[in-house]
Amino acid sequence: MALCVAVLIASEFMPVSLLSPVANELGVTEGRAGQAISISGVFAVLTSIFVAGLVRRFDRRIVLAAFSLMLVLSGAIVTFAPNYTVLMVGRAMLGVAIGGFWSMSTSIVMRLVPEDSVPKGLAMLNAGNAIAATISAPLGSLLGSYIGWRGAFFTVVPLALVALVWQWMSLPSLPPRRHEGSSNVFRLLTRPQVAIGMIAILLLFMGQFALFTYLRPFLETVTSVSISTLSLLLLLMGLAGVAGTTIVSQLLHKHLFLILGTIPLIMAILAVGLIAFGSSPIITAALLIGWGLFSTAAPVGWGTWLSRTMPDDAEAGGGLQVATIQLAITLGASIGGVLFDGYGWWTAFLFAAGLLVGSFLLSIAASRFSTRP
Repeated sequence: MALCVAVLIASEFMPVSLLSPVANELGVTEGRAGQAISISGVFAVLTSIFVAGLVRRFDRRIVLAAFSLMLVLSGAIVTFAPNYTVLMVGRAMLGVAIGGFWSMSTSIVMRLVPEDSVPKGLAMLNAGNAIAATISAPLGSLLGSYIGWRGAFFTVVPLALVALVWQWMSLPSLPPRRHEGSSNVFRLLTRPQVAIGMIAILLLFMGQFALFTYLRPFLETVTSVSISTLSLLLLLMGLAGVAGTTIVSQLLHKHLFLILGTIPLIMAILAVGLIAFGSSPIITAALLIGWGLFSTAAPVGWGTWLSRTMPDDAEAGGGLQVATIQLAITLGASIGGVLFDGYGWWTAFLFAAGLLVGSFLLSIAASRFSTRP
C-alpha cells in the first residue's frame, strides 16, 4: 500500500516539471497542459465523496486492486496519448485512483493492524507520500531530458504493476463490514467534533500549500539559491518528512490532540520565520527542514484522529477527509498564487501563517469535544 501511495503521488505531481514538452508535442498552451494536474484533483475530490457508497458491497482487497489497476492504465494512457483529450482522460483516471485509494486507506490500515499500531501504519503510507512529493518533479525533469516526457510518465507503469501484484499477494480478504455506517459523507458534519476537525484540516492544508506551492520562486528570487542548492533543500525537506512521520507515530497514542495543535502552530512560526529571514540561506535551510519535519507528520495525526473519532464510519470519514484535503490544496495554491503575484511573496506566506494559526485554534476546540483520550 505504501508503494502504491508513492506511485500515486509521483504520478500526480510529475507533470509539474514536464509541462513545456507536453504542451509543445500536443500543440496546446502550457496553461492548458497544466490542467492535467487540476483534473486529477477534481476527480479525486468527486471519487472520495462517493466511493464509500459505490464499493460498500465489495471486498476491499478487490477494491484496492481495482484502483491500483486504474493507476497502471492511467500511466499507459498518458504515455501513449495521441492528443490532449486522451491525455486528460488518463489524468482523470489517475484522479479516481488517488481519491479512491486514499479514501479507503485509513479504514483498511485499521483492519490490518492492531489499534495501537494504526499510527505506525499510517506513518508508513505518509513516508511514501513524503518521498514521492519531493522527488517527483525533479525526477520527472531529469528523466524527461533523457527519455522524453512519455518515457518519464511510463516509468510509473512497472512500479504500479509491482504494487498491484504485491497487494494482491499480500492482502487478506477484507469483506465489507455490516456495521459500517451510511455512505453519505456529509452526514458526518452534523457531529460538532467532526465538523470542527474537518475545518481544522481544511485550514491546515490551505496554509501548507499556500506556502509550499511557491517555495521554488521564493528560493530563487528571495534566498537566491542555485538550482542544485534548491534541489538539495527540497530533498532535505523530504527526508525530514520521512523522519517526522516516524517520530510522530511513536507519540500519537498518548498525545494525539497535543500533537494536532502543536504541528500547525509550529508551521505558522516557521512561515513567519521565512518572511523575516528568507534572505539568509542557512536560516532558510533550517526553517525548511523544520517545515518538512512537521508538515508531513500532520496527515498521520489527522488519520489517527479519524480512526479514533469515527471507528465505525472510517470509510465515509476517509472520503470526507480526502475531499477536504484536495479542496484545501486547490484553494490554498490558488489564493496563494494570487497573493504571490499581486501583492508580493510575503503576503502569501503571511496568509499561510494566519490559516495555520486558525487550524491550531480549531484543533484545540476539536479536543474539547473528544470523548476518547
